[in-house]
Amino acid sequence: MLQRAAVLEYVAIVSASACFAFGCSSKQDAAKKDDTVYRQAPVTAVASDPMGNCGAVLRSYRGATATHRPACSTIEYATSPPIFGDHYPIWGAYKTYDFPVPLGYLVHDLEHGAVDIFYDCPDGCSDEVATVQSFIDALPADPRCASDVRVQVVLVPRPGLGARWAASAWGYSVTADCFDPDIFSQFYADHHGRGPEDLCLQGQDFSADPCL
Repeated sequence: MLQRAAVLEYVAIVSASACFAFGCSSKQDAAKKDDTVYRQAPVTAVASDPMGNCGAVLRSYRGATATHRPACSTIEYATSPPIFGDHYPIWGAYKTYDFPVPLGYLVHDLEHGAVDIFYDCPDGCSDEVATVQSFIDALPADPRCASDVRVQVVLVPRPGLGARWAASAWGYSVTADCFDPDIFSQFYADHHGRGPEDLCLQGQDFSADPCL
């Protein structure tokens, strides 16, 4: 069953790539005109005490949903950062972005076992971002992944995050006042590759917010 799901997801990403390259305006426009607001039901966290110099808090959640919603539709997640929930049919490429990516793409990454790293620095934090990029670059290559994916990690800004730094995996999150490499490294080790769909194929790359 999982192999069939992987094939269907692969077909979906190839089809989506063709749309972005050659244009599928009617489908994209239809997605953007979906005015429905999909709201995630409240979820309860089991949280740790603050840890380390950055006051990092680990949280775990149950009650996952994973329904596909139209691309670029509005999904309101119950947590920040999101840790599971409804999402878009296409997942985002595993890379570093310098602009916010719609969460519906990133939650689909989590479903495949990714770890998303978010930051919110209203006054800028290029030095911190560079430190985190070095952290990602030093992670060992993931043997689960296709040849064009070294690690299943996304680094992305998220205004309004509610913390300066955060990471999420399917069902888990960590938030912190600064980036603690030891805690984030352990979070990655504990939770990457553990989504409900074990799939590590490259996602759709974006050069700008695809929903604007």
